[in-house]
Amino acid sequence: MTTPRQRRPGDGAIAAPLSGVRKSTVFSQGDLKTMSDEHAYRVAAWWTSGRTGLAKSDSAPNAIHFTAPTEFGGLEGRWTPEELLLAAVAGCYTTTLRAIAGTAQFDFTDLQVEASGTVRKTESGYNFTQIVVRPNLKIASTEERDRALDLLKRAEKLCLVSRAIGTTLKFEPQLEITKPATIV
Repeated sequence: MTTPRQRRPGDGAIAAPLSGVRKSTVFSQGDLKTMSDEHAYRVAAWWTSGRTGLAKSDSAPNAIHFTAPTEFGGLEGRWTPEELLLAAVAGCYTTTLRAIAGTAQFDFTDLQVEASGTVRKTESGYNFTQIVVRPNLKIASTEERDRALDLLKRAEKLCLVSRAIGTTLKFEPQLEITKPATIV
């Protein structure tokens, strides 16, 4: 049973199904999928106590605890909105690259994406002045190098979150050739 104190904004259904939305057919790793041309997402956030808050989405079972950066009086050990923005950029690039690599039937051995940002005080307040995205893609052979670099560039152009941000993003892709381990 939920008491009024336990109930928070965002509990229950957040996203409503969309009607009258066009559909697209997408081919991914040999599977035929139908996707809508439009998708809706919603996150609810609320302040829970002195210096912390929670954010929740229906797509994830756990809420995220957040605070302001320590430079602005926040607590240590919690995500900040600035870090969540960088996580969205890195996560979007990762999923975008995985999707286009799957469609291109391109296998890689590992992918790690780091996003870092610089915030500066301007006349209008604090702003991100730069976000750097550093994807590190590991592939099995040098023969795949050109194709891998092409996919890294395509993911940069297709990443939805990166395109939605007003700050210019700088991409610094890295490519590593890894030899598969031999079993003796």
